[in-house]
Amino acid sequence: MTVTIRMLIALVVVLGAISASKKTMAEVIQIEFTEFDTYSIEVAHIEVGDTVEWLPKNKGHNVEFLAGPDVSALPSKSIMNERHSILFKQSGIYLYGCTPHSNIGMLGLIVVGKDFHNLENINGVELSKVGKSVVRKLLKKAKSG
Repeated sequence: MTVTIRMLIALVVVLGAISASKKTMAEVIQIEFTEFDTYSIEVAHIEVGDTVEWLPKNKGHNVEFLAGPDVSALPSKSIMNERHSILFKQSGIYLYGCTPHSNIGMLGLIVVGKDFHNLENINGVELSKVGKSVVRKLLKKAKSG
């Protein structure tokens, strides 16, 4: 085997390893509670295996999941004013809100794996008129992004 062919094979192996490692590297997305009773990222697009962290930059907020692909597997609500972190293991769309502020529109979506298979669950959540309006806006944003 010539030196050029060996170098080419080595290059292919290295590039393959780099590509595989990028696919397995999970991301951490950080979302803050804002002073305007919203989340700093209202719609997060992530992949299975990524983690979302909510950071308590302002007091009086938490995270409570309202709908997701498997309701029984949804995490419990976070403690008020504390950092909360979740590793997403299942694709689908998740709706969450701040327990005391969800009906005034403090809601967010997480789309895992570009999967909208459980969209009916999101649309079926009982919310105030303001909450429903915010969910419609967030879904439109999620589908376009």
